[in-house]
Amino acid sequence: MPEREQRTDHLSRFDLWRARSGLVLAPLAFAAVWWMPLGLPPPAHRLAAILAAVGILWVTEAIPMAVTAFVGVASAVVLGVAPAQQAFAPFADPLMFLFVGSFILARGIFVHGLDRRMALAILSWRFASRSPWRLLMAYSSTAAVLSMWISNTATVAMLYPIGLSILAVLEQGTFHERKAARRFGAGLLLSCAFGASIGGLVTPVGTPPNLIGLGFLRRTGAAEIPFFSWMVVALPIALVMWGWMVWRFRKLGMGMEAALVALRGKLVEQRRALGPWSLGERNTVLAFGVTVALWIAPGVVALVGGREHPWYGWLVATFPEGVCALLGAALLFVLPIDLKRHRFTLTWSEAAQIDWWIVFLYGGGLALGSLAFHTGLAEAAGRALTEALGVKQPIGLVFTATVSATALSEMTSNTSAANMVVPVAIAFAHAAGADAALPALGATMAASLGFLLPVSTPTNAIVYSSGRVPLRFMLRYGALLDLAGIVAVTMGVGLLAPLVLGVD
Repeated sequence: MPEREQRTDHLSRFDLWRARSGLVLAPLAFAAVWWMPLGLPPPAHRLAAILAAVGILWVTEAIPMAVTAFVGVASAVVLGVAPAQQAFAPFADPLMFLFVGSFILARGIFVHGLDRRMALAILSWRFASRSPWRLLMAYSSTAAVLSMWISNTATVAMLYPIGLSILAVLEQGTFHERKAARRFGAGLLLSCAFGASIGGLVTPVGTPPNLIGLGFLRRTGAAEIPFFSWMVVALPIALVMWGWMVWRFRKLGMGMEAALVALRGKLVEQRRALGPWSLGERNTVLAFGVTVALWIAPGVVALVGGREHPWYGWLVATFPEGVCALLGAALLFVLPIDLKRHRFTLTWSEAAQIDWWIVFLYGGGLALGSLAFHTGLAEAAGRALTEALGVKQPIGLVFTATVSATALSEMTSNTSAANMVVPVAIAFAHAAGADAALPALGATMAASLGFLLPVSTPTNAIVYSSGRVPLRFMLRYGALLDLAGIVAVTMGVGLLAPLVLGVD
């Protein structure tokens, strides 16, 4: 059996074992917490039992995660934790529509091939063909830039075959060049997966955990973080992590310089094959540009004139991020491609293929987190953690939240990690008498730091399935990037966020 098939089969067996264990452990955890003398009010105690089962189902992915969220909220109603109107209210949160609108915009980018055009434009740039390290920098930065706006998984799925075609060209050289190309190939593919996860940190719509964290911060009254302010905090963190990653890969590919000449010709040929820009591509750029301009406009006004400027208040009230996303998405359905045939930039059948499960997972996680605060369960958990850990300084709280979210993201999806850690971080900060914005922000960003294992993120799994990335290679560089990410997030949030957000 080929190496690729062996590894895929091994990964599938692990996932199967994990899922089956969840079906057994979830009801056991529910029963154990239900009968445990916790000293909580009845609604909080019942919710604790529900969350114990939901947490295990999310970690093990025994059933679809969105279904777990639905079942968790429905169980809270059945068991008398809260009435249905209160329990399901977060599913109508404005940030739900930011998810939907941004996903539709990303779908338009994918349908019209803008992501591939941009990737080939960067990779065929003369700078990238001058050394293997520069090529790796260009490839990973392309993944990072694209994943700021579209799904990390979709980004890697699109760049992955381009990476394989690059390696096919590089492996046609001499024996020593082929040997160097194999090691360089592992680093190139891994830099794509890691770069996409890093790029997702930069914007609120870059990856679902960002919106999950923003939702919890807003609904608990901890902080309201505008789009531009998030980017001011997150971009330096992402740049530090990306810089650390490419520096660690700097020695890969030595001795392959001659093969890069043929590679650049191949990439230029692929770029020319795309042909001229289509009307659909131009319309998509227009819709996307309008949306991004509306997203960052309040932050630019605040930066120039301060948050007291009347335009800032008007922009924030008139164009919330969710409304901007929906307006931009709507443009895709009204900008025509062929009026005679009544064809527009995007059809509903194309738009309907967005990741609806993430939208539902977000709504369910936000609902369960809100119930934890309404019932007093979050406050009780925060007090218990404060007494157990004794951490009260803001930077210590940020570090604790960041490490916790990073560790959990290695074992489960980043969306599940954010749903579980962010509300706990907020409660932890409240119990310590500190501002909750910074620990919650640290936990939110750290939920995307799953670099260690193939099962940590779909991006890792995609490149690992190629058979070109040895597990020890991923473990080595993933562990180093995890550590760099913990330091970068802790220091960035702890030092930069107070200046940008005006919190202590």
